Amino acid sequence: MSQTTARSSAPSTADIAVVPPRRPSPWRDRLARLDVKASPYLYIAPFFVVFGVVGLFPLLYTGYVSMFNWELGDDDPSFIGMDNYVELFGDDQFYRTLVNTVSIFLLSSGPQIVIAVLLAALLNSRLRMPTAWRVGVLLPYAASLVAIGIIFANLFGPNYGLVNSLFELFGLDRIDWQANRFASHIAIAIMVNWRWTGYNALIILAAMKAIPREIYEAAVVDGASPVRRFFSITLPLLRPTLIFVVVTSTIGGLQIFTEPKLFDAMPGSNNGGSTNQFQTVTLYMYQTAFESQHFGYASAMAWVLFLVILVIASLNFLLTRRLAR
Repeated sequence: MSQTTARSSAPSTADIAVVPPRRPSPWRDRLARLDVKASPYLYIAPFFVVFGVVGLFPLLYTGYVSMFNWELGDDDPSFIGMDNYVELFGDDQFYRTLVNTVSIFLLSSGPQIVIAVLLAALLNSRLRMPTAWRVGVLLPYAASLVAIGIIFANLFGPNYGLVNSLFELFGLDRIDWQANRFASHIAIAIMVNWRWTGYNALIILAAMKAIPREIYEAAVVDGASPVRRFFSITLPLLRPTLIFVVVTSTIGGLQIFTEPKLFDAMPGSNNGGSTNQFQTVTLYMYQTAFESQHFGYASAMAWVLFLVILVIASLNFLLTRRLAR
């Protein structure tokens, strides 16, 4: 009797009301979809805002100024269109500075990257006190560039420089490093390499440390020599880092300014030598803008240099990617 009553009093499945799940309101659904789509862009937006303010806007404004005959204190500059570019492409001094810039770039960036790779391979070996060696390699980069320029200008001095003294010690003739065009390019390239080689070596060293040790161990088991492991394993796996180093070295090398400016031995002279033998494009641009005060012409020069850097950096990128395969 009690079991029958309990069964009859228990609710059946048909008596239980099925409550449908609550669906979010349409505006909340749209807000959630918008959050998924827009959040990544909001997270990276600060970078693009800063880049637009300090990078893109000056670039575009420089292109705008290059269309005017703009001098210091000129409140109403006259629009001249492409005349500054026409004058620039007929300027022999611009081509001379461009050749100087490319020459110094080739003499510095090529040896710099090769030495940086070899130095990174040496630092990647089993050395005592490896941290001290790495800090020592980076010290030239931390030194004041003005002090480096003054020191190297004295080292390569024509009369009392240490380099010429060593040449005389071995029976060689003195070289006038400031007056000779090619010799001045070599001296400036050595200055650039001394400062930047260690910096690039540490970047390449970090990439070497990321290569799995198992690959080297398998190569050792297969009988590969250290030289074979370096060329068959290390260099191919360093391709992304080498491309980065080559591109950044290209950009920095073609924008070289401080080294030739400080290398001039003439007191008070900033012309890149008595006959502009080591004057670079950026140095010529600086003199045109802030000494001659022709801002429109200097802006046109800046835009042409930007295009030259873009072309050469792209060529280096393609060449490095092909050689590293």
